[in-house]
Amino acid sequence: MPPSSDSLNERSSARAEIKRRVDVEITGIVLILIAILAILALSIALGSFFTVETAQVAIVQRLGKFARVAGPGLNWKTPYLETVVRRLSMKVQQFDVQVETKTQDNVFVQIPVSIQYKVIPDAVEAAFYKLTDPVKQIESMVYNVVLGHVPKMKLDDTFLNQADIANDLRDNLDASMKEYGYSIVKVLISDIVPDQKVKAAMNDINAAQREREATVSRAETNKMLLVKQAEAEAESKRLQGEGIANQRKAIITGLKDSVEDFAKTVPGSTPQDVMQLVLMTQYFDTLKEIAANDHTNTILVPHSPNTLTDIYGQIRNAIIAGTELTAHPSISPEAASGRQK
Repeated sequence: MPPSSDSLNERSSARAEIKRRVDVEITGIVLILIAILAILALSIALGSFFTVETAQVAIVQRLGKFARVAGPGLNWKTPYLETVVRRLSMKVQQFDVQVETKTQDNVFVQIPVSIQYKVIPDAVEAAFYKLTDPVKQIESMVYNVVLGHVPKMKLDDTFLNQADIANDLRDNLDASMKEYGYSIVKVLISDIVPDQKVKAAMNDINAAQREREATVSRAETNKMLLVKQAEAEAESKRLQGEGIANQRKAIITGLKDSVEDFAKTVPGSTPQDVMQLVLMTQYFDTLKEIAANDHTNTILVPHSPNTLTDIYGQIRNAIIAGTELTAHPSISPEAASGRQK
């Protein structure tokens, strides 16, 4: 019995529904695949861009081989073929090394060395590929140069030649590290530190030397003061002597005038009478000055007015004896005294 028209319609409707569902599923799968491909393409495209910071460079390799050096900013690399393997700083970098060595006079010292270095812009490839650890390489060269110089110097010479050691160290390091793409900017030797006992001994020596110099300086100062005092005293004595001489000269002139006036005023008086009168006047003036001082302890021996005649006679005899000795040097003092009597 042939199928009815209703059954045929149902079958065609079922086939159409199945076909529609298959088309929907295929369309969904295609859309998913397109989305996956789009996301993959976008990630590949975005992953191909990379940035490099200022004062840095990036080493780019293609399939394990050096390709190029990427500078600061936004850069592009071929997906899956090129990779950024390392970023290098172009800034000046520094590290410190403590070198212990012995001087020529057998003194152990610690020498702190500061090395400032940087990568040469035109030799970035050599700086990355030729050295695994540039710091270790530079440190080994520092030891080599310092140990080649300091043991030939004494401790004092090491302090004096500190700047020369640093300059020689920089020149040697710079010449050696240029092959590896590095430039030595500066080498600083901040100090030379000997053993504490040696440092204490050096301080004692310096203190003793400075004390010796201070002692010599004080002695020279005292010498100058004594010389100046002696010169001042000599000048004072000279001026005092001149003053006394002028005083005596004035006294003699005054006595001369007084004697002449007295002789003219008092007829028949002699110079001896005038001198006795002068001595008597000075005698009483002296007694007056002594009596005016409450704390005097002066004693006049012998003490009587008649003593003035004896003093005058002694002065006169001494003057006559001196005159005789000057006129006749062959006469003895005793003979001169006898002659005047």
